[in-house]
Parts: sequence; structure tokens; C-alpha cells
Amino acid sequence: MHVGSEQTERGITALVGRMADGFSRLVTQHLQLARLELAEDVKATGLDVAMIAAFVPFILVGYAFVCGALAAVLSPWLGWAGALGGVGLLNLAGGAGGAFWAVKRLQARRVMDDSSSELSRSMAALTHSAPAASVNTLRGASSEIFKEPPNGR
Repeated sequence: MHVGSEQTERGITALVGRMADGFSRLVTQHLQLARLELAEDVKATGLDVAMIAAFVPFILVGYAFVCGALAAVLSPWLGWAGALGGVGLLNLAGGAGGAFWAVKRLQARRVMDDSSSELSRSMAALTHSAPAASVNTLRGASSEIFKEPPNGR
């Protein structure tokens, strides 16, 4: 009987060791996934910000030329002050609309959503299957102990 309990203890120890190794591997893989996904998200967000910054000079130059041309066209009817004011308001509305669109696009980007969903699935699997697996393994180990007749008979 003493030999059987040693086998059970070694079996449980081995199971706990394998479970700890598996959990360690799972955590390591989640950290690697999070690192890769964060790098991808930073790169994509950086590209969006760089694209916005790259178009700002074009907007400014276009703003100046269009404003001047449109003000020149409208000046006979509105005068120079009215023409410049109207063109300025039109460009201000267009610039605000473009900036609003860019901000909404940045807000719509979900950062690290794959990592969080994988972590949620892993935690759900651990909480639902780990206790059942441990109980079933212990039941199997205890049934093997009692298959042997007491006192070596």
C-alpha cells in the first residue's frame, strides 16, 4: 500500500509539473502574440499618422491657391473682403471634415484585439477543463492503486 501511494504522489507530481509547463508555455505564447500584435498596431497607426502629416502641406498649398483664385473670381460681386471670407469659411469646413474623418479612422482601429480574444479563450479553457481533467486523472490513478490486491496478494 505504501508503494501505491508513492506511485500516486509521483503521478500527481508529474501531472502538476506538466500542467505548470503547459501553463508556462501558454503564457509565453500569449506574450509573444501580444508583442507581435502590438508592433503591428503601432506600425499601422504610425502609417496613418504619417499619411495625415504628409498631406498637410498639400492642403496648405492648395488652400492658398484656391483661396486666391476663388476670391479673385468672387471679388466683383462680393468685394475682396467678402470673397476672402467666403473662401476661407469653405476651406475651413473642408479641413475640419477631413480632420474629423482621420480622427474617426484612428478611433475605429482596435488595438490588440486578437491577443485579448486569445487570452479570453485560453482562460475559459483553463477554468472549464482544468478541474475536470485533474479530477479524472486522480480517479484513474486511484483506481490503478486499488487494482492491486492489499499486502501484495
